Amino acid sequence: MNHLGIESLGWAATTVFVASYFFSRPSLLRGAQMAGALLWTTYGVLINSTPVIVANVLVFSAAAWTMFRKAPARQTAPQPMPRSGE
Repeated sequence: MNHLGIESLGWAATTVFVASYFFSRPSLLRGAQMAGALLWTTYGVLINSTPVIVANVLVFSAAAWTMFRKAPARQTAPQPMPRSGE
């Protein structure tokens, strides 16, 4: 890939990552973070930057884990027992 293509990939990764902050639904936020991290990881590989690669593999992993983990079951407050004669 030529220099302009690599730079464009970096800017696309930046755009996707910044856009992720505007999502209100957690699943869309995590999806955008994962997409941005994949773009950044690819960029890191192309520029041969281990810190960029490792940081974004960690971001992707954290976003994927929080997106696909099983949510804990919610406990409901115990309901009061009705009084006899009411």
